[in-house]
Amino acid sequence: MSSVARPSIYEILDDRFRTGRCANGDERLEKLYEDCRWAEGPLYLPAWRQLIWSDIPNDRMLRWDEATGAVSLFRSPAGHSNGNTLDRQGRLISCEQGNRRVSRTEPDGTLTVLAERFEGKRLNSPNDATVKSDDSIWFSDPDFGITSDYEGHRADSEIGACNVYRIDPVTGEVRLVADGFGGPNGLVFSLDERQLYVSDTRAGQIRVFDVRENGTLSDGKVFAEATDGVSRFDNIRFDDEGRLWAAAMDGGVHCYDPDGTLIGRLAVPEAVSNIAFGGPKNNRLFITATTTLYSLVMSVTGAPRTRRA
Repeated sequence: MSSVARPSIYEILDDRFRTGRCANGDERLEKLYEDCRWAEGPLYLPAWRQLIWSDIPNDRMLRWDEATGAVSLFRSPAGHSNGNTLDRQGRLISCEQGNRRVSRTEPDGTLTVLAERFEGKRLNSPNDATVKSDDSIWFSDPDFGITSDYEGHRADSEIGACNVYRIDPVTGEVRLVADGFGGPNGLVFSLDERQLYVSDTRAGQIRVFDVRENGTLSDGKVFAEATDGVSRFDNIRFDDEGRLWAAAMDGGVHCYDPDGTLIGRLAVPEAVSNIAFGGPKNNRLFITATTTLYSLVMSVTGAPRTRRA
């Protein structure tokens, strides 16, 4: 493990970034691994004190051990997996771009396919997923994995659109919940689960939707928009005080106040694809950026790992 020194990794754009203790953590990024082609989908596993993440073009998932710092192969082939999350039973949910499906890894290691079609048509290339406290699984389905053979398998879209879907926890039904995206990517529920936030990479926006009791969404509105010409939003995460942190590609990691104001940034030397909070105290931010897995121990704590129904 090595360190990447920078004059300051924190860029304070609003005093709330300072008063909220967002810039009081480590002054350096820790480089945990640097031999990926395009690193994505970090997920911390508290029970094992390990992090798994995807290396999409190499069609593998890797595992980093917090106690030893060792990196090993978790799964290969991995269906060109992208985003990963845990369900409320602690099982791994993966978005497999290459296999064009959402899968669950059972305790014995076998895979269960949760979604691969909508209204009889194959999904494009599921990208990221999040789990609600009612056990429903919500996922984005852009076409990133079928536009070329680099991150999946080149193919035409059968659906003809890039949408967000919900998997019913009882029936397994795949329901369309939001459309009109250029490239839906990261998605996350607010702390009270009353809103769903979705990043649209191609539009350079993060949109927010109200979640209705029946599992449908409102029309939505723009929460944040990239205006610097380099930021393209990917994955998004909340901390436990309701600030939204966004992987912003060449814009580093952005931090937004709950009112939508960009209050600060974390400078990262490579294009940032994804972020995840982890560690025993949930205050270690893991960052996948191009070829590298970084981490930063922060004074900010991630949103609670589990929610009650």
